[in-house]
This record gives sequence, C-alpha cells and structure tokens, in this order.
Amino acid sequence: MQKVASIGSLLKKVYRLYSGALLDDLKKRGFSDLRPSFLEILLYICENNGPLIRDIGKACGLKKQTMTGHLNELELRGYISRRPSLKDKRGQEVFLTEYGEKFRLNLYESMEELEKRYLNLLGSLEIERLELALEVFHSRISSEEISFI
Repeated sequence: MQKVASIGSLLKKVYRLYSGALLDDLKKRGFSDLRPSFLEILLYICENNGPLIRDIGKACGLKKQTMTGHLNELELRGYISRRPSLKDKRGQEVFLTEYGEKFRLNLYESMEELEKRYLNLLGSLEIERLELALEVFHSRISSEEISFI
C-alpha cells in the first residue's frame, strides 16, 4: 500500500526543521530563551516597524489570549516594548527594544546562513522554484473565502 504524504504534513515537517535549526543557531549566539512560536512573532515585528498587536496575531494565526501571553513573555525577556498607538487609540504598537534590535541582526544572519545551507542542498534553480510555488500557494489559499478550519 502506498503511503500518501499530505502537503500540510510536509510543510509542517519542513517548518519544524527550519525553526529548530534557527533556534539552535540563535542559542549559540546567546538567545537561549526562545520558542518556535516566539520566532514567528519576532520575525513579524522585525519586518514591520511598530505593528499593532492585532496585526501580529492575524499574521501569525494566533488568538488574542495567546498573543497576549507571548507578548508578555517577550516583553519580560527584554525583546519588545508596547506603546499606545497614535493611529488607533484602542490599539497598542509593538517595538523592538535595544536587545530586540541585537536579536534582529542575529536572526537575519542566522537565516542567511541557513538559506545558504539549503541552497547548497538543492541548488539555486530548485530553491527559486520552491519559493515561487510556496508564494503562489500561500497567495491563493490566503485569498480563499472558504475557511477550512
């Protein structure tokens, strides 16, 4: 009987390997207090200056209660600070602290090294194909009106 591998299962396996390798490298760089869920949140904050908490939650697919817990932890550990939003009086914006900025530099260096390893494994043409396929797939499923959850 042939084993069927689902797209979701394969994506999850690749993500776990990627985030595990990233966390291992960040530990070597002195950031030993992170979890995979923190990485997603921090990456979003690194890429978006002063995002609103609700935007981070939406982008990371996390509920408000989970987001609040994670942000409390990240603030306690010195990565982020929160300020009332000037645009949305009810919202809070999240910023990297000085320590968070140090983390950002190390995160980007770690990601670059990891992507070089992947490039050596697959070659540039396969990496380009994979990135394009994932971008198209993400774009199409995120624009779907039907929720599968």
